[in-house]
Amino acid sequence: MTAEVGCAVTGEGEVPEQRQAEDEPARGVIGAFGRQLKLLRTRAGMERAELGKRVGYSADTIASYEQGRRVPQPRFIDQADEVLDAGGLLVAMKGEVGRARYPAFFRDMARLEEEAVSLHVYGALAVPGLLQTEDYARAVFAMRRPLLDEATVEQRVSARLARQEIFARSPLPTLSFVIEESVLRRPLGGASTHKGQLEEILLHGQRRNVEIQVMRTSGSEHCGLGGPFTLIETRDGQRMAYVEVQRTSRLYNEREEVRDVEEQYGILRAQALTPRESMAFVEGLLGEK
Repeated sequence: MTAEVGCAVTGEGEVPEQRQAEDEPARGVIGAFGRQLKLLRTRAGMERAELGKRVGYSADTIASYEQGRRVPQPRFIDQADEVLDAGGLLVAMKGEVGRARYPAFFRDMARLEEEAVSLHVYGALAVPGLLQTEDYARAVFAMRRPLLDEATVEQRVSARLARQEIFARSPLPTLSFVIEESVLRRPLGGASTHKGQLEEILLHGQRRNVEIQVMRTSGSEHCGLGGPFTLIETRDGQRMAYVEVQRTSRLYNEREEVRDVEEQYGILRAQALTPRESMAFVEGLLGEK
């Protein structure tokens, strides 16, 4: 079966009504969390300013959370649950609230990432999100067109960084990346952001469970010209392929379709530099700075 997990698209572009409908469940989750937070705060006899002081957030931020205007951070949820003696009521909603931070088309993929024992990513257009620094991610979202408002940019950045908790998961998942040389040379966000991003890739490349390979532009063979994708294997043995095409993405779980993408990725890895050669290549790019 092929599941389309992106925004509905026609020949004339996105359909606003359908995008709004896709976001309704997320708004419902965030609103329910806000109501629960306010109820628990009121029961504890605390003003917003007092709660904010005890968890390190402003009263205005607490109000935004209670009114469902902002998505709370995982750290805030843990702290608020403890300070309000909620007995786990807020923490129990953390997973759903966390997924609500993502754009509608990525929520299914975010859930699968949380369950993944292995992820294999081909990055053709930008550094894969799991490897992005905060500055690089902010630059990517800030240059989107149509423009995203500042609150949405910060929400997307926060969500992207939260995905990187996968690197600290136990047991460690197996992660591999094939990244185009052109992606690594493109200085998105400026020279400082670019340098920081290359350094971050080198740091991730030192992890025992991570392999990063570079696809050289000078190569005469390339089997991945169809665009970026991710291969996922979950704890229960499900194997899927997530394929991105503009703002519409598809999740394939039929074995034949997934096998085709797996074969493509295997050949891509053979055509790319080895992990050791790739790290040396990234070090060379840093030396050019």
